[in-house]
Amino acid sequence: LVAVHRAVTSIQRGECSAAIAGGVNVILSPLTTLSFSRAGMLAPDGRCKVFDAAADGYVRGEGCGAVLLKPLATALADGDHIYAVIRASAVNHGGRAASLTAPNTTAQAQLITRAWQTSGLDPATCTYLETHGTGTTLGDPIETTALTQAFTTLYQQRGHPAPSRPHCHLGSVKSNVGHLETAAGMAGLTKILLALRHQQIPGNLHLNQLNPYIRLDGTPFTVLNHTRDWTPLTGPDGRPLPRRAAISGFGYGGVNAHLILEEPPPTTP
Repeated sequence: LVAVHRAVTSIQRGECSAAIAGGVNVILSPLTTLSFSRAGMLAPDGRCKVFDAAADGYVRGEGCGAVLLKPLATALADGDHIYAVIRASAVNHGGRAASLTAPNTTAQAQLITRAWQTSGLDPATCTYLETHGTGTTLGDPIETTALTQAFTTLYQQRGHPAPSRPHCHLGSVKSNVGHLETAAGMAGLTKILLALRHQQIPGNLHLNQLNPYIRLDGTPFTVLNHTRDWTPLTGPDGRPLPRRAAISGFGYGGVNAHLILEEPPPTTP
């Protein structure tokens, strides 16, 4: 996600007219797996149980992916197949933390708030958020707490009351394919692009009972445990709004990234 952010920034500055951003993770040695296992970071049963009460670690995965980024006007003029439009991106660092597995809640909340402020979009129009969601007892509640703090601030800035019911589904592709580590952001981004294309939001696997440390009452968020149609919201004029989503990636070295994406405008092949 940091690569995507830097590519977007480079295009906006006029340093290039198009960019390829991607991520790759290949497991070539057992040493890292052994170290993470001894640190208690990996799930003993090989199941990544994101948001679940039984969450006990993540599962390492391999993969690679890349996206081609261009200015929207150029992509439309070239007749490209457009999967999504990036409306905003932001990066920051969590600074000093208690440990590698204890992220900085405040830094995450500040990042998400800044990204949405930059986009100029109403956070109440976000209907899906791909979380970092590693399936750890501590990390999942920290992330949902940061999300709640950020969206509370954004709602207050726009004069919105607290949501009467949730409108934004939370998910994590790590429950499906594991944690791709240096390619994790690309896996989550690909999930959003395919979800927009098929107009469906995939449910999280291995979710039986919500982690008791995750409090979502009175927030815009709900955790999705089944695949559902991605129904667009309706604007004040009665017309459907473009489907909007966001994605977070939190590197265990402290680097955080957040992207906001939107359904592309209809085009004629």
